[in-house]
Amino acid sequence: MSYPPIILVPGFWLGAWAWDEVADLLRADGHEVTALTLPGLEAVDADRSKITAKDHVDAIVDAVSEAGSAVVLAVHSGTGFSGYAASDRVPDRIVAMVYVDTGAGVGAMDAEFKDAEKPLLSEEDLAKNEKLDGLSGEQLRTFRERAVPEPGGVLREAVALTNDARLDIPSTVICTGYTSDEYKDAVKEGYDFVLGLRDLRNLTWVDLPTSHWPMWSRPKDLARIISDVAKAHASEA
Repeated sequence: MSYPPIILVPGFWLGAWAWDEVADLLRADGHEVTALTLPGLEAVDADRSKITAKDHVDAIVDAVSEAGSAVVLAVHSGTGFSGYAASDRVPDRIVAMVYVDTGAGVGAMDAEFKDAEKPLLSEEDLAKNEKLDGLSGEQLRTFRERAVPEPGGVLREAVALTNDARLDIPSTVICTGYTSDEYKDAVKEGYDFVLGLRDLRNLTWVDLPTSHWPMWSRPKDLARIISDVAKAHASEA
């Protein structure tokens, strides 16, 4: 029995490298894994001035379409928006969605954002705005050393959703920085970053208490959950 390929998409400021440990664990468990670096996130000196939200969606769609069979698509943090939009474009190529400390984002992340790019927050603001439980000082230093500013266009722009077939894709939300109950409350209150979750018809919640970056703070547990999702859909690959 073959497993569906797994595509891992990192959140803000990160490239494919952010998934290295999880990807290695998944491969050791018999999975085919591709981790993405989205346009504009290749390097600090990359030209990201014209990168749009659509560019990120297109990059994910391309990776999904190029896979040998329908995939498990795992998205983290801010890529909940572009990943959900990608599921609207190619729902027949995705056997399952995994949202890692994020939701199915709808609309623009920050329509009022004016700058060309959004750099990683200061140490103080990062600690104030995100959960860092379980992250070592070395991991945080590596994050800061390798972080690449997020293209401003990705925050400003919304991508239209037109294909209701996306609503039938089995989806798992792995709740790390917030509990599943807190996520459910956010859905009820209509927060954009989780708004699409209210319409999904096959939704599973998993609590994994740790940092907002569980690929670093609890990589084995995160890999196990993603692996279990892929194994559950082996017959559909």
